[in-house]
Amino acid sequence: MDQPTKQGIIAELINLLTEANAHVTFEEACAGLTPAQWNQHVPEVPYTIWQLVEHVRIAQWDIVEFSLGAGHTSPDWPTGYWPATSAPADETIWQHTLDQIQADRQRFIALLQSPTTDLLAPIRHGDGQTLLREAMLIGDHTAYHTGEIVLIRRLLHAWK
Repeated sequence: MDQPTKQGIIAELINLLTEANAHVTFEEACAGLTPAQWNQHVPEVPYTIWQLVEHVRIAQWDIVEFSLGAGHTSPDWPTGYWPATSAPADETIWQHTLDQIQADRQRFIALLQSPTTDLLAPIRHGDGQTLLREAMLIGDHTAYHTGEIVLIRRLLHAWK
């Protein structure tokens, strides 16, 4: 792939991971909530906003670590990708989770921007995954759960 094409694709992937485009950003969906709101259970919804946010953090961290090297071991599926249902988050935990999501996203973006990165080469320790696929997976997964966060906020009457 020529350099201008690669740079264009990387720019689009970064936009996918960081911008709103056709929906609100993950950060916008999480902004302005109180601990009571992010820990509140809604009838017929199997998780709280906090559990969704922590799930996004764990899944993104797993994808980033997998993309960076062969020494990573993924959590057990599905339990390792979700926080305990009985563990609410306080403000410190909430902020740490949001900060870690941003830090891991930046680590992945730095990997995408590395001059030696080949977006289409299979990841050596994987089974066919490419960095292009992993970038789209992070974007798709985060957007999916961002929509769920907005829906729960609407049910809690905590959305504009």
